Amino acid sequence: MAKPKRVGLIGAGAIGTVLAEAVQRELVVCDELVVYDADLQRAQNLKNSLQFPVKIVDNIDTLLAQKPKVIVEAASQQAITEYFDKLLAADIDIIVMSTGALLSLGTGSSRIHFPPGAIGGLDALSSATLAGIDEITLTTHKPPKALGKDNTEELIVYEGYAREAAQRFPREMNVAATLALTVKPVKVKVQVVSDPKVKRNTHEINVKWHYGEMHMQFANDPHPDNPHTSALAAWSAIKLLKTLLET
Repeated sequence: MAKPKRVGLIGAGAIGTVLAEAVQRELVVCDELVVYDADLQRAQNLKNSLQFPVKIVDNIDTLLAQKPKVIVEAASQQAITEYFDKLLAADIDIIVMSTGALLSLGTGSSRIHFPPGAIGGLDALSSATLAGIDEITLTTHKPPKALGKDNTEELIVYEGYAREAAQRFPREMNVAATLALTVKPVKVKVQVVSDPKVKRNTHEINVKWHYGEMHMQFANDPHPDNPHTSALAAWSAIKLLKTLLET
């Protein structure tokens, strides 16, 4: 008899909910979701919204004891930092959404995966890194609400580099961390703009590399339940989860 194919989920917020709904719709095929959230009521609310086998656990050790094939972290940089060593020791594939934490923790294990999130083109960037990237910049425009602002004119709220941007905006700028992890050791220059003229989270990436230039732009609707993140971030996690479960 085949063992049940379980997916572990850390975090039952906006991204976790989209992922769970994708499992229910059979866009991702597994037998059971094992959900841990520091807010147990939020985990229970997610379970109540589904007609699919969901087991709620109250700590990370119990989640690991269920031996999921893949665990998706959809909680926070703090959560992945706290549980990182235990997750690695369990030798389970881990999808990390809070990629800012990985700038300090590292990605040395083949079990650590991160999706492109709210952007794309990481395959091209990774290839260019081998030849040599001279400069890469990320300019992000977000509605003021997404950055906790109420400005009525365009306002630059940050200029610097990806590591600090991901630390300063741990929910909003995982895109910067994802870029930094992809082109490491090249430093990613970052500008974050609180822009009342935009309704979508917009990321513009400009790259100068050994054999040319790249210009990429992504404009994504904020997730309706969490303006700090783009809806595409959840769907990129779903795509990666689907791939890992099928291997």
